[in-house]
Amino acid sequence: MMSFLKIIISCGLLLVSACASQDEQSETLTENHDIKILVNAKIWTGNDAQPWAEVVVTENERIIAVGEKELETKYPGAEIIDAKGKLVLPGFIDNHTHFMDGAATLISIKTQGSDSKQEFVSRIQNYVNDLPEDEWIAGGSWDHEMWGGELPHKNWVDEHTQNNPLFLLRTDMHMAIANSIVLELAGITKDTPSPEGGLIVRDENGEATGVLKDNAMNLVWNIFPKLTPEQSIRTFDAGIQEALENGVTQIHNMGSWDNIETFKKAKAEGRLKIRTYYFPYIGNTDKLAEMIKNEGKGDDWLRFGGVKELVDGSLGSTTAWFYEPYSDEPDTNGFPLMQMDVLKASLEKAHTLGFQLAIHGIGDQTNDEILRIFEEIGAIASVQPYHAIDDGRWAEKRIGAERLSGTYPFKSLFDANAMVTFGSDWSVAPLEPLSGIYGAVTRRTLDGKNPDGWVPEQRITVEQAVKAYTINNAYAGFQEDDAGTIEVGKLADMVIISENIFEIAPEKIIDVKVDMTIVGGQVMYERSNELK
Repeated sequence: MMSFLKIIISCGLLLVSACASQDEQSETLTENHDIKILVNAKIWTGNDAQPWAEVVVTENERIIAVGEKELETKYPGAEIIDAKGKLVLPGFIDNHTHFMDGAATLISIKTQGSDSKQEFVSRIQNYVNDLPEDEWIAGGSWDHEMWGGELPHKNWVDEHTQNNPLFLLRTDMHMAIANSIVLELAGITKDTPSPEGGLIVRDENGEATGVLKDNAMNLVWNIFPKLTPEQSIRTFDAGIQEALENGVTQIHNMGSWDNIETFKKAKAEGRLKIRTYYFPYIGNTDKLAEMIKNEGKGDDWLRFGGVKELVDGSLGSTTAWFYEPYSDEPDTNGFPLMQMDVLKASLEKAHTLGFQLAIHGIGDQTNDEILRIFEEIGAIASVQPYHAIDDGRWAEKRIGAERLSGTYPFKSLFDANAMVTFGSDWSVAPLEPLSGIYGAVTRRTLDGKNPDGWVPEQRITVEQAVKAYTINNAYAGFQEDDAGTIEVGKLADMVIISENIFEIAPEKIIDVKVDMTIVGGQVMYERSNELK
Protein backbone atom coordinates (compact mmCIF):
# COMPACT_ATOMS: atom_id res chain seq x y z
CA MET A 1 0.00 0.00 0.00
CA MET A 2 2.84 2.38 0.76
CA SER A 3 4.29 1.91 -2.73
CA PHE A 4 0.92 2.62 -4.35
CA LEU A 5 0.38 5.79 -2.34
CA LYS A 6 3.88 7.01 -3.17
CA ILE A 7 3.23 6.64 -6.87
CA ILE A 8 -0.07 8.53 -6.67
CA ILE A 9 1.52 11.37 -4.72
CA SER A 10 4.42 11.59 -7.17
CA CYS A 11 2.12 11.71 -10.17
CA GLY A 12 0.00 14.37 -8.51
CA LEU A 13 3.03 16.55 -7.93
CA LEU A 14 4.13 16.13 -11.52
CA LEU A 15 0.72 17.19 -12.80
CA VAL A 16 0.92 20.37 -10.73
CA SER A 17 4.44 21.04 -11.97
CA ALA A 18 3.31 20.72 -15.57
CA CYS A 19 1.17 23.83 -15.13
CA ALA A 20 4.20 26.00 -14.36
CA SER A 21 6.72 27.43 -16.81
CA GLN A 22 9.72 25.25 -17.71
CA ASP A 23 12.04 27.37 -15.54
CA GLU A 24 9.65 27.16 -12.58
CA GLN A 25 9.21 23.42 -13.17
CA SER A 26 12.97 22.85 -13.23
CA GLU A 27 13.44 24.86 -10.05
CA THR A 28 10.65 22.97 -8.30
CA LEU A 29 12.06 19.61 -9.29
CA THR A 30 15.61 20.35 -8.24
CA GLU A 31 14.70 22.06 -4.99
CA ASN A 32 11.82 19.91 -3.75
CA HIS A 33 12.47 16.49 -5.16
CA ASP A 34 15.19 13.94 -5.40
CA ILE A 35 14.40 12.96 -8.99
CA LYS A 36 17.08 11.23 -11.03
CA ILE A 37 17.00 9.86 -14.57
CA LEU A 38 19.13 6.92 -15.60
CA VAL A 39 19.68 7.28 -19.34
CA ASN A 40 21.58 5.70 -22.22
CA ALA A 41 21.11 2.27 -20.73
CA LYS A 42 20.22 -1.25 -21.79
CA ILE A 43 17.94 -2.20 -18.92
CA TRP A 44 16.87 -5.75 -18.12
CA THR A 45 13.91 -5.05 -15.90
CA GLY A 46 12.90 -8.56 -14.88
CA ASN A 47 9.32 -7.45 -15.53
CA ASP A 48 7.66 -9.77 -18.06
CA ALA A 49 5.27 -7.02 -19.12
CA GLN A 50 8.20 -4.73 -20.02
CA PRO A 51 11.37 -6.86 -20.24
CA TRP A 52 13.69 -4.18 -21.63
CA ALA A 53 13.91 -0.40 -21.31
CA GLU A 54 16.28 2.51 -21.91
CA VAL A 55 15.39 4.95 -19.14
CA VAL A 56 14.54 4.72 -15.44
CA VAL A 57 13.23 7.67 -13.42
CA THR A 58 13.52 7.61 -9.63
CA GLU A 59 12.15 9.88 -6.94
CA ASN A 60 13.57 9.61 -3.46
CA GLU A 61 14.00 5.85 -2.95
CA ARG A 62 11.54 4.52 -5.54
CA ILE A 63 11.07 4.14 -9.26
CA ILE A 64 8.40 6.40 -10.77
CA ALA A 65 8.84 5.66 -14.49
CA VAL A 66 10.43 3.05 -16.75
CA GLY A 67 10.46 3.40 -20.51
CA GLU A 68 12.18 4.53 -23.66
CA LYS A 69 14.32 7.54 -24.57
CA GLU A 70 11.45 10.05 -24.75
CA LEU A 71 11.12 9.87 -20.95
CA GLU A 72 14.30 11.94 -20.67
CA THR A 73 12.50 15.15 -21.70
CA LYS A 74 9.64 14.84 -19.21
CA TYR A 75 11.64 15.70 -16.09
CA PRO A 76 13.58 18.93 -16.68
CA GLY A 77 15.93 19.80 -13.86
CA ALA A 78 16.33 16.19 -12.76
CA GLU A 79 19.80 14.79 -12.13
CA ILE A 80 21.09 12.69 -15.03
CA ILE A 81 22.96 9.42 -14.56
CA ASP A 82 24.52 8.29 -17.84
CA ALA A 83 24.95 4.51 -18.10
CA LYS A 84 27.11 4.87 -21.23
CA GLY A 85 25.17 2.13 -23.02
CA LYS A 86 25.96 -0.47 -20.33
CA LEU A 87 23.69 -3.22 -19.01
CA VAL A 88 21.54 -2.32 -16.03
CA LEU A 89 20.08 -5.02 -13.78
CA PRO A 90 17.99 -4.95 -10.61
CA GLY A 91 20.30 -4.71 -7.61
CA PHE A 92 21.72 -8.06 -6.60
CA ILE A 93 20.30 -9.59 -3.43
CA ASP A 94 22.57 -12.06 -1.66
CA ASN A 95 20.30 -14.27 0.39
CA HIS A 96 22.96 -15.99 2.50
CA THR A 97 25.74 -14.04 4.15
CA HIS A 98 27.55 -14.11 7.47
CA PHE A 99 28.34 -10.46 7.03
CA MET A 100 30.60 -9.65 9.97
CA ASP A 101 32.55 -12.89 9.52
CA GLY A 102 33.05 -12.08 5.87
CA ALA A 103 33.97 -8.48 6.60
CA ALA A 104 36.52 -9.64 9.18
CA THR A 105 38.40 -11.58 6.49
CA LEU A 106 39.00 -8.32 4.62
CA ILE A 107 41.01 -6.78 7.43
CA SER A 108 42.57 -9.77 9.18
CA ILE A 109 45.15 -12.43 8.34
CA LYS A 110 44.87 -13.77 4.80
CA THR A 111 45.43 -17.53 4.62
CA GLN A 112 42.84 -18.23 1.95
CA GLY A 113 44.51 -19.39 -1.22
CA SER A 114 47.50 -20.98 0.53
CA ASP A 115 48.31 -23.94 -1.69
CA SER A 116 50.90 -25.63 0.52
CA LYS A 117 51.61 -26.23 4.19
CA GLN A 118 54.68 -24.04 3.84
CA GLU A 119 52.74 -21.10 2.44
CA PHE A 120 50.04 -21.44 5.11
CA VAL A 121 52.65 -21.37 7.88
CA SER A 122 54.62 -18.58 6.21
CA ARG A 123 51.58 -16.30 6.02
CA ILE A 124 50.97 -16.81 9.73
CA GLN A 125 54.61 -16.17 10.57
CA ASN A 126 54.68 -12.94 8.54
CA TYR A 127 51.43 -11.73 10.10
CA VAL A 128 52.67 -12.31 13.66
CA ASN A 129 55.79 -10.21 13.09
CA ASP A 130 53.84 -6.96 13.46
CA LEU A 131 51.30 -8.16 16.02
CA PRO A 132 51.18 -6.99 19.66
CA GLU A 133 51.67 -9.68 22.28
CA ASP A 134 48.47 -11.47 23.41
CA GLU A 135 46.42 -10.20 20.44
CA TRP A 136 44.35 -12.96 18.87
CA ILE A 137 45.05 -14.20 15.36
CA ALA A 138 41.64 -14.97 13.93
CA GLY A 139 39.81 -15.32 10.61
CA GLY A 140 42.06 -16.95 8.07
CA SER A 141 39.69 -18.94 5.87
CA TRP A 142 42.08 -21.79 4.94
CA ASP A 143 41.29 -24.83 2.80
CA HIS A 144 43.37 -27.96 3.36
CA GLU A 145 42.22 -29.33 -0.01
CA MET A 146 44.45 -26.68 -1.59
CA TRP A 147 47.51 -28.56 -0.30
CA GLY A 148 46.33 -32.13 -0.84
CA GLY A 149 43.92 -32.71 2.04
CA GLU A 150 46.20 -32.96 5.09
CA LEU A 151 44.60 -31.26 8.09
CA PRO A 152 46.69 -28.57 9.79
CA HIS A 153 48.19 -29.30 13.20
CA LYS A 154 48.95 -27.12 16.21
CA ASN A 155 52.61 -28.11 15.82
CA TRP A 156 52.67 -26.26 12.48
CA VAL A 157 51.98 -22.93 14.13
CA ASP A 158 52.94 -23.15 17.82
CA GLU A 159 56.56 -22.07 17.41
CA HIS A 160 55.49 -18.97 15.45
CA THR A 161 52.65 -17.98 17.80
CA GLN A 162 54.15 -18.36 21.26
CA ASN A 163 52.74 -15.02 22.42
CA ASN A 164 49.43 -14.95 20.54
CA PRO A 165 46.29 -17.09 20.65
CA LEU A 166 45.49 -18.44 17.17
CA PHE A 167 42.09 -19.63 15.98
CA LEU A 168 41.70 -19.84 12.20
CA LEU A 169 38.56 -21.07 10.48
CA ARG A 170 38.42 -23.34 7.49
CA THR A 171 36.72 -21.61 4.58
CA ASP A 172 33.40 -23.37 5.31
CA MET A 173 33.40 -22.21 8.97
CA HIS A 174 32.69 -25.76 10.17
CA MET A 175 36.25 -26.51 11.21
CA ALA A 176 39.12 -24.51 12.75
CA ILE A 177 42.73 -24.87 13.80
CA ALA A 178 43.72 -23.64 17.26
CA ASN A 179 47.22 -23.33 18.65
CA SER A 180 48.22 -24.71 22.05
CA ILE A 181 47.57 -21.38 23.77
CA VAL A 182 43.93 -21.45 22.70
CA LEU A 183 43.49 -25.11 23.63
CA GLU A 184 44.76 -24.31 27.10
CA LEU A 185 42.54 -21.22 27.44
CA ALA A 186 39.52 -23.27 26.36
CA GLY A 187 40.38 -26.09 28.77
CA ILE A 188 40.74 -28.66 25.99
CA THR A 189 42.94 -31.55 27.15
CA LYS A 190 43.46 -35.18 26.27
CA ASP A 191 40.53 -36.03 28.53
CA THR A 192 38.06 -33.50 27.13
CA PRO A 193 35.22 -35.36 25.39
CA SER A 194 33.93 -34.23 22.02
CA PRO A 195 30.58 -32.47 22.50
CA GLU A 196 27.39 -33.62 20.79
CA GLY A 197 27.44 -32.39 17.22
CA GLY A 198 31.17 -31.72 17.26
CA LEU A 199 34.55 -33.39 17.10
CA ILE A 200 37.91 -32.72 18.76
CA VAL A 201 40.37 -34.22 16.27
CA ARG A 202 43.08 -36.29 17.99
CA ASP A 203 46.35 -37.92 16.99
CA GLU A 204 47.26 -41.59 17.43
CA ASN A 205 48.07 -40.91 21.10
CA GLY A 206 44.70 -39.31 21.80
CA GLU A 207 46.14 -35.78 22.02
CA ALA A 208 44.15 -32.91 20.50
CA THR A 209 45.75 -31.81 17.22
CA GLY A 210 44.20 -28.35 17.42
CA VAL A 211 41.55 -29.07 14.77
CA LEU A 212 38.01 -28.59 16.07
CA LYS A 213 34.87 -29.42 14.08
CA ASP A 214 31.42 -27.82 14.37
CA ASN A 215 30.11 -27.76 17.96
CA ALA A 216 33.60 -28.45 19.32
CA MET A 217 34.48 -24.92 18.15
CA ASN A 218 32.02 -23.58 20.73
CA LEU A 219 34.59 -24.41 23.40
CA VAL A 220 36.68 -21.62 21.89
CA TRP A 221 33.84 -19.29 20.90
CA ASN A 222 32.87 -19.21 24.59
CA ILE A 223 36.18 -17.49 25.42
CA PHE A 224 36.70 -15.57 22.19
CA PRO A 225 37.14 -11.81 22.78
CA LYS A 226 34.47 -9.47 21.47
CA LEU A 227 35.35 -6.76 18.99
CA THR A 228 36.04 -3.34 20.43
CA PRO A 229 33.70 -0.56 19.20
CA GLU A 230 36.48 0.71 16.93
CA GLN A 231 37.13 -2.77 15.50
CA SER A 232 33.42 -3.28 14.94
CA ILE A 233 33.07 -0.04 12.95
CA ARG A 234 36.15 -0.79 10.85
CA THR A 235 34.98 -4.33 10.13
CA PHE A 236 31.43 -3.32 9.27
CA ASP A 237 32.43 -0.48 6.96
CA ALA A 238 34.87 -2.73 5.09
CA GLY A 239 32.05 -5.21 4.51
CA ILE A 240 29.69 -2.53 3.22
CA GLN A 241 32.28 -1.35 0.72
CA GLU A 242 32.85 -4.93 -0.46
CA ALA A 243 29.13 -5.39 -1.02
CA LEU A 244 28.73 -2.17 -2.98
CA GLU A 245 31.75 -2.90 -5.16
CA ASN A 246 30.07 -6.16 -6.16
CA GLY A 247 26.64 -4.73 -6.93
CA VAL A 248 25.00 -6.12 -3.79
CA THR A 249 22.16 -3.84 -2.73
CA GLN A 250 20.63 -6.16 -0.15
CA ILE A 251 21.74 -9.07 2.02
CA HIS A 252 19.89 -11.69 4.01
CA ASN A 253 22.28 -11.95 6.92
CA MET A 254 22.69 -14.95 9.18
CA GLY A 255 24.35 -13.43 12.21
CA SER A 256 24.89 -13.48 15.92
CA TRP A 257 22.58 -11.67 18.30
CA ASP A 258 25.38 -9.34 19.42
CA ASN A 259 25.88 -8.00 15.90
CA ILE A 260 22.31 -6.71 15.67
CA GLU A 261 23.43 -3.65 17.63
CA THR A 262 26.25 -3.14 15.13
CA PHE A 263 23.71 -2.92 12.30
CA LYS A 264 21.36 -0.66 14.28
CA LYS A 265 24.20 1.71 15.13
CA ALA A 266 25.39 1.79 11.52
CA LYS A 267 21.88 2.61 10.33
CA ALA A 268 21.53 5.43 12.85
CA GLU A 269 24.88 6.85 11.73
CA GLY A 270 24.16 6.57 8.00
CA ARG A 271 26.74 3.82 7.43
CA LEU A 272 24.24 1.09 6.50
CA LYS A 273 24.28 1.59 2.73
CA ILE A 274 22.76 -1.76 1.73
CA ARG A 275 19.43 -3.22 2.80
CA THR A 276 19.55 -6.00 5.37
CA TYR A 277 17.11 -8.74 6.34
CA TYR A 278 18.62 -10.07 9.56
CA PHE A 279 18.30 -13.69 10.73
CA PRO A 280 19.71 -14.27 14.23
CA TYR A 281 20.34 -17.86 15.21
CA ILE A 282 17.35 -19.83 16.43
CA GLY A 283 18.51 -19.93 20.04
CA ASN A 284 17.56 -16.24 20.17
CA THR A 285 13.91 -16.80 19.20
CA ASP A 286 12.47 -15.48 22.46
CA LYS A 287 14.72 -12.41 22.47
CA LEU A 288 13.82 -11.67 18.86
CA ALA A 289 10.10 -11.92 19.61
CA GLU A 290 10.50 -9.52 22.53
CA MET A 291 12.55 -7.07 20.45
CA ILE A 292 9.96 -7.05 17.66
CA LYS A 293 7.17 -6.58 20.19
CA ASN A 294 8.90 -3.48 21.54
CA GLU A 295 10.45 -2.05 18.39
CA GLY A 296 8.64 -3.56 15.42
CA LYS A 297 10.11 -5.53 12.53
CA GLY A 298 12.09 -2.64 11.08
CA ASP A 299 11.97 -0.96 7.68
CA ASP A 300 13.31 -1.26 4.14
CA TRP A 301 16.89 -0.75 5.35
CA LEU A 302 17.01 -3.07 8.37
CA ARG A 303 14.32 -5.59 9.13
CA PHE A 304 13.76 -8.72 11.14
CA GLY A 305 11.42 -11.68 10.90
CA GLY A 306 13.46 -14.86 10.47
CA VAL A 307 15.78 -17.17 12.39
CA LYS A 308 18.62 -19.45 11.28
CA GLU A 309 19.36 -23.03 12.30
CA LEU A 310 22.22 -25.36 11.36
CA VAL A 311 21.44 -29.07 11.26
CA ASP A 312 24.77 -30.50 10.11
CA GLY A 313 28.25 -29.42 9.08
CA SER A 314 29.91 -29.34 5.68
CA LEU A 315 31.25 -31.59 2.95
CA GLY A 316 34.74 -30.12 3.20
CA SER A 317 34.95 -30.78 6.94
CA THR A 318 33.37 -34.28 6.56
CA THR A 319 30.67 -33.26 9.03
CA ALA A 320 27.72 -33.13 6.61
CA TRP A 321 25.34 -35.95 7.65
CA PHE A 322 24.92 -38.68 5.01
CA TYR A 323 23.31 -42.10 5.02
CA GLU A 324 26.48 -43.70 3.67
CA PRO A 325 30.06 -43.15 4.91
CA TYR A 326 32.45 -40.76 3.21
CA SER A 327 34.47 -42.39 0.46
CA ASP A 328 37.74 -40.93 1.74
CA GLU A 329 36.88 -41.28 5.46
CA PRO A 330 34.86 -44.53 5.65
CA ASP A 331 34.77 -44.48 9.45
CA THR A 332 32.30 -41.57 9.45
CA ASN A 333 29.14 -40.49 7.68
CA GLY A 334 29.12 -37.11 9.43
CA PHE A 335 26.69 -36.22 12.18
CA PRO A 336 23.75 -33.99 13.05
CA LEU A 337 24.37 -31.04 15.32
CA MET A 338 21.40 -31.90 17.54
CA GLN A 339 18.75 -34.56 18.07
CA MET A 340 15.91 -34.43 15.56
CA ASP A 341 13.20 -34.08 18.22
CA VAL A 342 15.05 -31.03 19.58
CA LEU A 343 15.27 -29.62 16.05
CA LYS A 344 11.57 -30.13 15.41
CA ALA A 345 10.59 -28.51 18.69
CA SER A 346 12.71 -25.40 18.08
CA LEU A 347 11.47 -25.04 14.49
CA GLU A 348 7.84 -25.42 15.56
CA LYS A 349 8.27 -22.79 18.26
CA ALA A 350 9.83 -20.28 15.86
CA HIS A 351 7.19 -21.02 13.21
CA THR A 352 4.38 -20.56 15.74
CA LEU A 353 5.80 -17.14 16.59
CA GLY A 354 5.59 -16.23 12.91
CA PHE A 355 9.27 -16.36 12.04
CA GLN A 356 10.64 -17.40 8.68
CA LEU A 357 12.95 -20.40 9.00
CA ALA A 358 16.35 -20.54 7.29
CA ILE A 359 17.88 -24.00 7.66
CA HIS A 360 21.41 -25.16 6.85
CA GLY A 361 21.46 -28.73 5.55
CA ILE A 362 24.14 -30.38 3.41
CA GLY A 363 24.05 -34.18 3.66
CA ASP A 364 21.29 -36.33 2.17
CA GLN A 365 20.16 -37.64 5.56
CA THR A 366 20.03 -34.10 6.91
CA ASN A 367 17.91 -32.81 4.05
CA ASP A 368 15.52 -35.75 4.31
CA GLU A 369 15.01 -35.00 8.00
CA ILE A 370 14.43 -31.29 7.32
CA LEU A 371 11.99 -31.95 4.49
CA ARG A 372 10.04 -34.41 6.62
CA ILE A 373 9.50 -31.61 9.11
CA PHE A 374 8.70 -29.10 6.36
CA GLU A 375 6.51 -31.29 4.16
CA GLU A 376 3.32 -29.52 5.20
CA ILE A 377 4.84 -26.03 5.08
CA GLY A 378 6.77 -25.86 1.81
CA ALA A 379 10.39 -24.88 1.22
CA ILE A 380 12.47 -22.55 -0.91
CA ALA A 381 15.78 -23.84 -2.28
CA SER A 382 18.53 -21.51 -1.12
CA VAL A 383 21.77 -22.52 -2.82
CA GLN A 384 25.24 -21.10 -3.32
CA PRO A 385 26.42 -21.53 -6.93
CA TYR A 386 30.05 -20.60 -6.25
CA HIS A 387 30.33 -23.66 -4.02
CA ALA A 388 29.77 -25.85 -7.08
CA ILE A 389 32.91 -24.61 -8.82
CA ASP A 390 34.88 -24.67 -5.57
CA ASP A 391 33.77 -27.99 -4.05
CA GLY A 392 33.78 -29.54 -7.50
CA ARG A 393 37.59 -29.68 -7.32
CA TRP A 394 37.52 -32.45 -4.69
CA ALA A 395 33.90 -33.49 -3.97
CA GLU A 396 34.16 -36.80 -5.84
CA LYS A 397 36.77 -38.14 -3.44
CA ARG A 398 34.43 -37.32 -0.55
CA ILE A 399 31.25 -39.04 -1.69
CA GLY A 400 32.00 -40.77 -5.02
CA ALA A 401 30.70 -40.22 -8.53
CA GLU A 402 27.29 -41.83 -8.00
CA ARG A 403 26.20 -39.53 -5.19
CA LEU A 404 27.53 -36.49 -7.06
CA SER A 405 24.68 -36.72 -9.54
CA GLY A 406 22.42 -35.13 -6.94
CA THR A 407 24.86 -32.39 -5.98
CA TYR A 408 24.10 -28.72 -6.77
CA PRO A 409 21.23 -29.75 -9.10
CA PHE A 410 20.37 -26.24 -10.24
CA LYS A 411 18.79 -27.15 -13.57
CA SER A 412 16.77 -29.98 -12.06
CA LEU A 413 15.36 -27.58 -9.50
CA PHE A 414 14.43 -25.01 -12.14
CA ASP A 415 12.94 -27.72 -14.36
CA ALA A 416 10.79 -28.85 -11.41
CA ASN A 417 9.52 -25.25 -11.03
CA ALA A 418 11.09 -24.97 -7.60
CA MET A 419 11.70 -21.50 -6.21
CA VAL A 420 15.51 -21.33 -6.51
CA THR A 421 17.38 -18.54 -4.77
CA PHE A 422 21.10 -17.74 -4.82
CA GLY A 423 23.55 -16.45 -2.26
CA SER A 424 27.24 -16.58 -1.47
CA ASP A 425 27.47 -17.87 2.12
CA TRP A 426 30.12 -15.18 2.54
CA SER A 427 32.73 -15.54 4.08
CA VAL A 428 32.65 -19.15 2.86
CA ALA A 429 32.59 -17.90 -0.73
CA PRO A 430 33.23 -14.42 -2.19
CA LEU A 431 30.50 -11.80 -1.94
CA GLU A 432 30.37 -11.67 -5.74
CA PRO A 433 27.04 -12.34 -7.48
CA LEU A 434 28.73 -12.16 -10.89
CA SER A 435 31.07 -14.98 -9.85
CA GLY A 436 28.03 -16.92 -8.69
CA ILE A 437 26.30 -16.37 -12.02
CA TYR A 438 29.46 -17.54 -13.79
CA GLY A 439 29.54 -20.66 -11.61
CA ALA A 440 25.89 -21.52 -12.21
CA VAL A 441 26.08 -20.97 -15.96
CA THR A 442 29.44 -22.61 -16.72
CA ARG A 443 30.11 -24.92 -13.72
CA ARG A 444 33.82 -24.61 -14.54
CA THR A 445 35.73 -25.59 -11.42
CA LEU A 446 38.35 -23.22 -10.03
CA ASP A 447 41.20 -25.61 -10.81
CA GLY A 448 40.50 -25.38 -14.54
CA LYS A 449 39.98 -29.13 -14.86
CA ASN A 450 36.36 -28.98 -16.03
CA PRO A 451 36.29 -26.53 -18.97
CA ASP A 452 32.95 -27.93 -20.16
CA GLY A 453 31.46 -27.86 -16.69
CA TRP A 454 31.43 -30.10 -13.63
CA VAL A 455 28.21 -32.17 -13.82
CA PRO A 456 27.49 -30.07 -16.93
CA GLU A 457 23.89 -31.24 -17.32
CA GLN A 458 23.07 -29.00 -14.32
CA ARG A 459 24.15 -25.76 -16.04
CA ILE A 460 21.46 -23.09 -16.22
CA THR A 461 20.89 -20.01 -18.38
CA VAL A 462 22.15 -16.53 -17.58
CA GLU A 463 18.59 -15.28 -17.17
CA GLN A 464 17.77 -18.03 -14.67
CA ALA A 465 20.87 -17.16 -12.67
CA VAL A 466 20.09 -13.43 -12.71
CA LYS A 467 16.53 -14.12 -11.58
CA ALA A 468 17.84 -16.24 -8.71
CA TYR A 469 19.87 -13.24 -7.49
CA THR A 470 17.06 -10.70 -7.96
CA ILE A 471 13.40 -11.66 -8.44
CA ASN A 472 13.53 -14.96 -6.59
CA ASN A 473 15.49 -13.57 -3.66
CA ALA A 474 13.01 -10.72 -3.31
CA TYR A 475 10.21 -13.30 -3.14
CA ALA A 476 12.08 -15.35 -0.56
CA GLY A 477 12.43 -12.24 1.60
CA PHE A 478 8.74 -11.25 1.32
CA GLN A 479 9.68 -8.32 -0.90
CA GLU A 480 8.21 -9.28 -4.25
CA ASP A 481 6.19 -6.02 -4.20
CA ASP A 482 9.20 -3.88 -3.33
CA ALA A 483 12.34 -5.29 -4.91
CA GLY A 484 13.80 -7.74 -7.43
CA THR A 485 12.69 -6.00 -10.63
CA ILE A 486 12.96 -2.56 -12.17
CA GLU A 487 9.38 -1.33 -12.35
CA VAL A 488 7.25 1.54 -11.15
CA GLY A 489 6.66 1.64 -7.42
CA LYS A 490 9.59 -0.54 -6.44
CA LEU A 491 12.72 0.46 -4.59
CA ALA A 492 15.29 2.09 -6.88
CA ASP A 493 18.04 -0.50 -6.36
CA MET A 494 20.08 -1.16 -9.51
CA VAL A 495 23.50 -2.26 -10.68
CA ILE A 496 25.34 -1.26 -13.86
CA ILE A 497 27.90 -3.76 -15.16
CA SER A 498 30.71 -3.48 -17.66
CA GLU A 499 29.50 -6.08 -20.20
CA ASN A 500 26.19 -7.47 -21.37
CA ILE A 501 26.23 -10.92 -19.75
CA PHE A 502 23.24 -11.99 -21.85
CA GLU A 503 25.33 -11.61 -25.02
CA ILE A 504 28.97 -12.42 -24.19
CA ALA A 505 30.40 -15.94 -24.00
CA PRO A 506 29.49 -17.44 -20.59
CA GLU A 507 33.12 -18.14 -19.70
CA LYS A 508 33.83 -14.38 -19.94
CA ILE A 509 31.33 -13.50 -17.20
CA ILE A 510 34.02 -14.06 -14.59
CA ASP A 511 35.82 -10.95 -15.89
CA VAL A 512 32.79 -8.64 -15.85
CA LYS A 513 32.99 -5.74 -13.39
CA VAL A 514 30.42 -3.71 -11.51
CA ASP A 515 30.58 -0.12 -12.73
CA MET A 516 27.92 1.40 -10.51
CA THR A 517 25.71 0.40 -7.60
CA ILE A 518 22.55 2.39 -6.89
CA VAL A 519 20.58 1.89 -3.68
CA GLY A 520 17.38 3.79 -3.08
CA GLY A 521 18.11 6.01 -6.07
CA GLN A 522 21.49 7.07 -4.66
CA VAL A 523 24.78 6.20 -6.32
CA MET A 524 26.56 4.35 -3.53
CA TYR A 525 29.51 3.10 -5.60
CA GLU A 526 31.12 4.03 -8.91
CA ARG A 527 34.15 2.21 -10.27
CA SER A 528 37.05 4.49 -11.17
CA ASN A 529 34.80 7.06 -12.85
CA GLU A 530 34.21 4.44 -15.54
CA LEU A 531 30.84 5.89 -16.50
CA LYS A 532 31.80 9.57 -16.46
